[in-house]
Amino acid sequence: MSLPFPELTPAEAAELIQDGQTIGFSGFTPAGAAKAIPRAIAERARGEHEAGRPFKVGVVTGASTGDSLDGALARAEAMAWRTPYQSNPALRESINAGKTHFFDMHLSLLQQWIRYGFLGRLHYAVVEAAEVTPEGEITLTTSVGATNTFLHYADKVILEINSYHPTELYGFHDIFEPEDPPHRREIPIFKTRQRCGENVVRIDPKKIAGVVFTDEEDEVGGFKEPDAITSKIGQNVADFLAAEVRAGRIPSGFLPIQSGVGNIANAVLGAMGEHPDIPAFEMYSEVIQDSVIKLMENRQLAFASGTSLTVSPKVLEGIYQNLDFFRRRMVLRPQEITNNPEVVRRIGTVSINTAIEVDIFGNVNSTHIMGNNMMNGIGGSGDFTRNAYISVFTCPSMAKRGQISPIVPLCSHLDHSEHSVQVIVTEQGVADLRGKDPGERSKEIIRNCAHPDFRDELEGYSRDVSDGHTPQTLNRAFAMHQRFLETGSMHGVEWNKA
Repeated sequence: MSLPFPELTPAEAAELIQDGQTIGFSGFTPAGAAKAIPRAIAERARGEHEAGRPFKVGVVTGASTGDSLDGALARAEAMAWRTPYQSNPALRESINAGKTHFFDMHLSLLQQWIRYGFLGRLHYAVVEAAEVTPEGEITLTTSVGATNTFLHYADKVILEINSYHPTELYGFHDIFEPEDPPHRREIPIFKTRQRCGENVVRIDPKKIAGVVFTDEEDEVGGFKEPDAITSKIGQNVADFLAAEVRAGRIPSGFLPIQSGVGNIANAVLGAMGEHPDIPAFEMYSEVIQDSVIKLMENRQLAFASGTSLTVSPKVLEGIYQNLDFFRRRMVLRPQEITNNPEVVRRIGTVSINTAIEVDIFGNVNSTHIMGNNMMNGIGGSGDFTRNAYISVFTCPSMAKRGQISPIVPLCSHLDHSEHSVQVIVTEQGVADLRGKDPGERSKEIIRNCAHPDFRDELEGYSRDVSDGHTPQTLNRAFAMHQRFLETGSMHGVEWNKA
């Protein structure tokens, strides 16, 4: 099909971008992320810097992206600021060094913040697509994220038409964008597999400043096979949920599952699929990952709604060879729909996310190492946790070759408070915090989730601090963290000398 838009090289597209502008890039994880144009923008930034001229842009995406975007721009020192989430080592280093201003935010809020004008003017949307028509109908690739809002609200659009992704992806997407207050109505989703939008994003074709043709696979890495610890965490989660069904607290037909992305999440989903007392279930989540596809193929997962198809290249190749099978079993939506509190609470989603650390009263840190260094960001975990039918957090009971306890007296950074966190799971066991006061939660977490090598430290703190509704003493609460910073290990805290 002949297109009425200028065909550009990546370098020509990068020349359209000016210092100080804000760009909305497609991508939610490396899935569906723009690649060729951000690499060219990074190269242009290096050239401008070598010539003594400033060149930095504001970068907004759906979530994290691939190295060709976040990594390339970070290494070129081309990012003035970044939101809402990231996971790239080079960008993380730039953020923690103060070179890139990063503000963390709940992913469900991003699209409305763009529409409300909270993030200022969006100069360009740089978007990967499988196809565009002369009328401006765009078929996206392996993610939606916030791309539809970027396309609608950016002054100009540059498209990467990536032939690696088949045009037969048409029909996998469900593009719906709510009205803004005071005209907002209910989001018409009452079941996981219900659709409410369109297959494509429609924009004024006059906004399209150019098209770059590419042929590149998503930069999604593989996941590790479950090890003894992640397998046990997965088994503990599955056993807990099966027990909830037997107790009548989860319906016998089960409820939709939301799962974070990563190795623990893969192990959890795998264990759920294999559990004899858990029926074939559905997902209402952000990320559809490798384990989800395996569950679909084994008929252990009936349907998955997400915003991103974040699978390894081999798995994606298998999907593309069997599109009709998967078209009936998944849908990709904008992140303000997948993560929307209204829908999450309405359909009874059970959330399962990963923590960096959990304190003995049930507060969770999802984002910072030792309280100050950003890891990735809160992502969508808060969207789901605060509105879940049951909210579950998982983590190993020991880290850094046995020198760190992720179970601590007080979290060094707070992302999810005790008011939202209901269940903690490690390979040691399950702490059900529902209906328990702070002292009871403390005993439950230490007894069931802490590693035996750290229980003496944690119990010593609890014995030494006994006053108040929440027995916490601020000048002792971070003694384990301080011990690690001084010695490289959390072991050996003597509370009576703290």
